[in-house]
Amino acid sequence: MKRTYLALGDSYTIGEAVAPSSSFPHQLVQMAQEAGLEIETPQIIAKTGWTTDELMEAIEEETLRVPYDLVSLLIGVNNQYRNYSEITYAQEFETLLQQAIHYAGSKTRVFVLSIPDWGVTPFGRAHEKSTPVIGEEVNRFNEINKRLALDYKVHYTDITPYSREAAHSPEMTASDGLHPSGLMYHGWVKLLWPEVQKSFRPSL
Repeated sequence: MKRTYLALGDSYTIGEAVAPSSSFPHQLVQMAQEAGLEIETPQIIAKTGWTTDELMEAIEEETLRVPYDLVSLLIGVNNQYRNYSEITYAQEFETLLQQAIHYAGSKTRVFVLSIPDWGVTPFGRAHEKSTPVIGEEVNRFNEINKRLALDYKVHYTDITPYSREAAHSPEMTASDGLHPSGLMYHGWVKLLWPEVQKSFRPSL
């Protein structure tokens, strides 16, 4: 029987500006299949521009096939972009994390990804905030999601350092000058995959 996968997030989860097959959830499924692990096409609840509260609202409107064998959560860049409260982010991210654990039926099947640093992209470098300021704000939001992930004992994959390689590698940014390219997403999947594989190892 194929495993099921629920991906929660924003533009970084749907793969804005790239083909759906190049998004990280689809590339993760492809990598799993190449390793002999059958996972269905991911159910994705994500939209460009979503903040934590908007993701929470969208989840309430979805029909979910719980439990899922795998749940990923990557959310928060738009909270940072809109200058939303870090305290509110912590509260809403914790609620989303609790929901993700519920949907997976196990903490071992929940995977949180850090927020990438968009400040190094052409869009970010042209923004009114400087690249270092954007990076520092992203770091603060990531301190929150990492702390909560560790508190709840779910998997945490820090993709932020890798995302910053886009500063020197233009091919890692999509044609819109802001979002990751398929190559960047592939790098995220390579970081994420070992933990996903490990979580399924007993049933392989």
